[in-house]
Amino acid sequence: MRIGLLSDTHDRVPAIRELLQHMVAGGVSLVMHAGDYCSPFSLQPFHDLSLPLLGVFGRNDGDRAALMAAAKTGFGAAELYESPHSFDLGGKSVLLVHDLADVHQRSIDGHEVIVHGFTHVPEMKARGDSLLVNPGEGCGWLHGAPTGAILDLDTKAIEFLKLTGPEWKV
Repeated sequence: MRIGLLSDTHDRVPAIRELLQHMVAGGVSLVMHAGDYCSPFSLQPFHDLSLPLLGVFGRNDGDRAALMAAAKTGFGAAELYESPHSFDLGGKSVLLVHDLADVHQRSIDGHEVIVHGFTHVPEMKARGDSLLVNPGEGCGWLHGAPTGAILDLDTKAIEFLKLTGPEWKV
């Protein structure tokens, strides 16, 4: 099972759309978003591409009620939760959290995959039997290029995505 990973998209709809298109081309069947969508209109590319979304809120998601309403509009395959949120996906225990500092080490240790955001920096590391992944910033505002990732849930392999070209330079 291939899962798209996003975080910190901060309303940059063209980048969200292009990252999602790369994910669809890469065989992704679901996207996990680690928060900071910001405005409800940033969910539109998920609806347009009929791409299911599992997400948590970040610190910059102002109108959570409007984001929840937007998530339920259209194809209805979007679910947003408070951070952190733990669930079982493809037989793996997954923790989705905006800021990793908000969870205790014990919470991390009980999961096979931990997806987080907040730092805007893509990274992948192993901690014991757990895989920790930050897909970076889907917006590209801080580091100059929108990023995301594709996770192969069966093998825990990560493929980082980075949009290049003059249209993405900040």
